[in-house]
Amino acid sequence: MKKADIGLVGLAVMGENLVMNMESKGFTVAVFNRTASKVTDFIEGRAKGKNIIGTYSLSELADSLERPRKVMLMVKAGKPVDDFIEALIPLLTPGDIIIDGGNSHFPDTMRRAAAVEARGLLYIGTGVSGGEEGALRGPSMMPGGSPAAWEHVKPIFQSICAKVEDGSPCCDWVGENGAGHFVKMVHNGIEYGDMQLICECYHLMRDLLGMTAPEMHEVFKAWNETELDSYLIEITRDILAYRDEDGAPIVDKVLDTAGQKGTGKWTGIEALSEGVPLTMITEAVFSRCLSAMKEERVRASRVFARETKPFTGDRARFIDSLRQALFAAKIISYAQGYTLLRAAAQTHGWNLNYGGIALMWRGGCIIRSVFLGKIKEAYDRDPNLTNLLLDPYFMQVIKDALPAWREVAATALTHGVPAPALTSALSYFDGYTSEFLPANLLQAQRDYFGAHTYERVDRPRGEFFHTNWTGEGGDTAASTYTV
Repeated sequence: MKKADIGLVGLAVMGENLVMNMESKGFTVAVFNRTASKVTDFIEGRAKGKNIIGTYSLSELADSLERPRKVMLMVKAGKPVDDFIEALIPLLTPGDIIIDGGNSHFPDTMRRAAAVEARGLLYIGTGVSGGEEGALRGPSMMPGGSPAAWEHVKPIFQSICAKVEDGSPCCDWVGENGAGHFVKMVHNGIEYGDMQLICECYHLMRDLLGMTAPEMHEVFKAWNETELDSYLIEITRDILAYRDEDGAPIVDKVLDTAGQKGTGKWTGIEALSEGVPLTMITEAVFSRCLSAMKEERVRASRVFARETKPFTGDRARFIDSLRQALFAAKIISYAQGYTLLRAAAQTHGWNLNYGGIALMWRGGCIIRSVFLGKIKEAYDRDPNLTNLLLDPYFMQVIKDALPAWREVAATALTHGVPAPALTSALSYFDGYTSEFLPANLLQAQRDYFGAHTYERVDRPRGEFFHTNWTGEGGDTAASTYTV
């Protein structure tokens, strides 16, 4: 009996679709699921007649694989991953590869890679983006871990992943230990930001301009033919056109409370740890948290009842301003995400290919868009680019969009329509491009109450000073802390 090229554990929707994808590209796949009936149902159903081998124990799975064995886990993040790793290790031999394709937190991947490598095996933690459709037809994949494992999984991963127009695969090696899952985490953080920005534009059209779902559908349809061409704009267009059984737009019947799986929160936490101002993305996470407080918001809306001030401007012109503001704020989201990638690469010793990451995100994943090609071009021009805002293309886009962006932010604030991501992105831009910020006063305050010291504009950087502001505090300074 022919041995399988790869084994996969976990036959939920993502696992099943990845197996079907692999088999369609000419690979033989062995499968295992803790609930045995799922294996039987799959083998006798979707997998019938295909080069897919059903197994009913991990030892049977291991025995069915070509060497070096490759076992991919598509199970819930957390303890289930650790449990399967511990169960698999005794069944594998040096050089075999364990792959975690779930949404694991990157510190867990770093820990697991070290533990697995210590046992003579190889480990990969790979982000897989694109949902169930991407898993079946071609996801974006972000693998990292044991470098020696890449050559063995590269033919499979680059066969099943999405491809861009020139045929380039949306999958390449990211870096050591947890790098792949870190990049996937930042991808998800940017996804939070993109979605929130789109929702704020929808909110302004709905509550300020009084537009109907069909009217907004036409706007998003038109936007998808512009520089905003992307998967998220595309599905927003389709959602706004979808009607319930009674003919009413179904979007109007969806409860306005959003959920999250934690990757956006992890991105914000890592930004705080690295001292990176990820303001727009964390605002998007907080917006979901605020939306979840539905009952409390309803009570507060009655206490602070308000009517949205009628919009009296040119509606078509304002919609175009919205388009420009959305694109400008989207650039900020990516600029912040890439700044976090750079900081983490320095902390963890990863040699990340920033243009390559943009290419991996061009197809298959949730944030896929034409715009990502511009990011790759920016890093092709300057691999050491510190911030996307300093690239000539993005610099010009922001300059052109800035008047419209300010108009949208001011209009939202004046009319009482919340736009936290759009306005936070603008505040970040204004702060990043300010030669002076009032942190001098902040440092003086810190030195006043805590003797935390400060640097001076008339002395070299790196020299710290303390002032006895009250005449009673003495000259002893506390230790310094800089972000």
